[in-house]
Amino acid sequence: MITMQQFILRQPAAPEETSTDRYYLDLANRLVEIASEKKLFTSYPEKVVERAAMALVGYYQDVICDAGIWRSFITEHKRLYGKILPFYDVDENAYQHTELNREDVRFMVWYALSMTYEELRVCNPLDEEILKGADEWWSELERVYDDSPMPEDYRLTHELEIHAEEDREAVMRLGNWLFLHCYLMTPAFALTLSEMAWKFDLSKEDGLREFQNALNKAMGEEPTGPLALYTGEWLYLIIEGKMPPEKKRKEEIEEHKYFKAFTKATGGEVLKFFDSYDSLNRFFIDGLGWAEGEEHLPMMKEAKDFVVMVDREKGMLVARNIAKCIAAPMNPYYDKDYASAHAIELLTERGCCPGDLLRYICKEGWLPDAVFPGSDDHKLVADNHDFIARCYLQLYYRD
Repeated sequence: MITMQQFILRQPAAPEETSTDRYYLDLANRLVEIASEKKLFTSYPEKVVERAAMALVGYYQDVICDAGIWRSFITEHKRLYGKILPFYDVDENAYQHTELNREDVRFMVWYALSMTYEELRVCNPLDEEILKGADEWWSELERVYDDSPMPEDYRLTHELEIHAEEDREAVMRLGNWLFLHCYLMTPAFALTLSEMAWKFDLSKEDGLREFQNALNKAMGEEPTGPLALYTGEWLYLIIEGKMPPEKKRKEEIEEHKYFKAFTKATGGEVLKFFDSYDSLNRFFIDGLGWAEGEEHLPMMKEAKDFVVMVDREKGMLVARNIAKCIAAPMNPYYDKDYASAHAIELLTERGCCPGDLLRYICKEGWLPDAVFPGSDDHKLVADNHDFIARCYLQLYYRD
């Protein structure tokens, strides 16, 4: 059972309890009870189901009072991809932008479960278990929709101006809550938070202080939420209804020293593939003119299936253990069977494929075999590859 303390931590007024918190806590626990009674989400531990229920109730509170958080997500998703939601077919004429929608619930359930349960992290959003459970929860929310009270303090975004001096404290408070406790952000940040926590001894005061400092730093430097937006971007979207102005590009950076040598050695190609460290090292020596007789990038000696990419301004990057997944015409090591089992990892495992390389190969259509486990729906992944990468990879993709 979800406790009031657990529930309040996710509320905008935390640590204070408001007059409507009890109603929405009871609603979240009722969703958990429905899941138990109807044997929904049986692949997930109860604690994960509870977190998903709290996230969904957060969405529900947002929609009831039009707090603007959910609206900002679908607005930016539509701008980026030309459709309201990833994965799910939405009739835009029937979609209620400020009310409860079945497709929203399906997305929130998939998002909350997959982002917070490592064992089933890469889960098909069209999986029958997800759809059946989400639809049952949607039916319960639909049943009580007209009788649910206006959530107290959830309208914290209303009538704010992002640059108004008198609103500065309220905007900062909103930013802190969004990053640390908001229903839409916490699932995507869960893995990052877990990785941060492992670095410190939280049983000691110094460890707690260092963790808090790292968390404060992350709020300014790490993206979060399903679109991997930075806190300032989320604030602009919620308060202003649009993304912040783009920074003007600095004067063009001069051509990187590796670019000319690399493209000369490859006949103009910006990618090159290697099956072994020895062949990679030989290219560095013969193709790029690096020192003869040395083992360059020795930390990669135990790896294989390399992809090397060069960019005119940024220089060169090297990725390992992924060449078999990339269906580039100049890649002799592409293995369709291997790619069918592993290509999704490039979109979902942090550090597996550098963001610049991932964007390039997806733009070229060279990741055709990526599918969610247990699915053969290549189109689902191809149509949503950028969203999937943002959601799963976060800073590893946006940086």
